Amino acid sequence: MAVQKIKRSYRKTKYILYKETLVDFKEHFWAFLGSFIGIGLIAYLQSRTLPNSDVVYLIGSFGASSVLVYGVIQSPLAQPRNLIGGHLISAIIGVSVCKFVPDIVWLTAPLAVSLSIVFMQMTKTLHPPGGATALIAVTGSSEIKNLGYWYVFSPVLTGVLILLAVALVFNNMTTNRQYPNHKKYPQFRKRMTTIFTTKR
Repeated sequence: MAVQKIKRSYRKTKYILYKETLVDFKEHFWAFLGSFIGIGLIAYLQSRTLPNSDVVYLIGSFGASSVLVYGVIQSPLAQPRNLIGGHLISAIIGVSVCKFVPDIVWLTAPLAVSLSIVFMQMTKTLHPPGGATALIAVTGSSEIKNLGYWYVFSPVLTGVLILLAVALVFNNMTTNRQYPNHKKYPQFRKRMTTIFTTKR
């Protein structure tokens, strides 16, 4: 009995390792293309406006969001509600902490991140890069800090909407990839599948 259990566990482990180490070139291609275009569009906006103004579009947390929305599209943490809500809530909290708490980095940094985690949990919009968005609001450059609550709209909302728009297109280009991929979006998934699989 014990030997059979060990054999079963071994087979299961072997299968999991096999599945986890498979290289899916199509999946990697679409993840690369989506993230390249998503971040590329935001970077292009940044490069066009930065010489003439202090507008910031590109923040580090968008890189982490790209990993989720283009690379792990099935994850509940990568869904549109989480992507948009997580960033916006965290940005509001980060700016609020920056404005109303004394500028002591060992206090503002952990407070912004911890509050953003709790509020994302409460609103069911948990998105790990949101923690970085809150952190950037309190530890970023003076350019970022001077934006105040405009930081919520640009770069955060602007960038998030670009990432989402690109994800909706490139994550639905093939029948193997469906985004959003959460139970809450069955009608949207059906509509996107119809659009991209209908022969014109």
